[in-house]
Amino acid sequence: MAAVAQCVLGTLRSRSPLLSLALRLSVQTSPRLLCVATQQKSTGQNLEEDQGQSHNEQKAEHSAAERMLTEEKAKLEEQLKEVTDKYKRALADAENVRQRSQKLVEEAKLYGIQSFCKDLLEVADILEKATESVPKEEIKDENPHLKSLYEGLVMTEVQIQKVFKKHGLLRLNPVGAKFDPYEHEALFHAPMEGKEPGTIALVSKIGYKLHGRTLRPALVGVVKDA
Repeated sequence: MAAVAQCVLGTLRSRSPLLSLALRLSVQTSPRLLCVATQQKSTGQNLEEDQGQSHNEQKAEHSAAERMLTEEKAKLEEQLKEVTDKYKRALADAENVRQRSQKLVEEAKLYGIQSFCKDLLEVADILEKATESVPKEEIKDENPHLKSLYEGLVMTEVQIQKVFKKHGLLRLNPVGAKFDPYEHEALFHAPMEGKEPGTIALVSKIGYKLHGRTLRPALVGVVKDA
């Protein structure tokens, strides 16, 4: 290529000295300009490659950080679920304890007098037997002392039953009712004409219930099949 350039220059020198000079300068500077352009292109390619590599690295780091945050979030959500479950169970246990304690307190209020009531039942039984033992035909004006005594016993019995009722203590006199083992205690079973089997024909001793709970079962005789 240099030979061709020299030939062209020789031809132009003989014909046009100015054009020859311009062409010589162009030939001399072209390699330098070409080298600079090549270097700039190479530098631009390297810069783009560096930028692309940096972008890929940033993207990879972002994905890794996002994955770590997702895993950490899942762990925290699981821990929160466990803590919430434990908290709910603790609340339920506390509520059960509170309800049981409240029930025990209420039962203590209702049935705290149970032993006292049992002792008073014996007094009521004695009063009932005393009034029943007085001959009705003797209760008249000619026997004022006996009459006054009988009336006093009846009034005392009525008053004590009022006190019993006020405190939730009720009589059980189940004549003609179906036998209930939770409220009655059978002393005997006997066939009786005109009576339905399984019913109570006779009450030997009155029973009592305290706030719906049997305090003393009634002692009864039960009808059975003939």
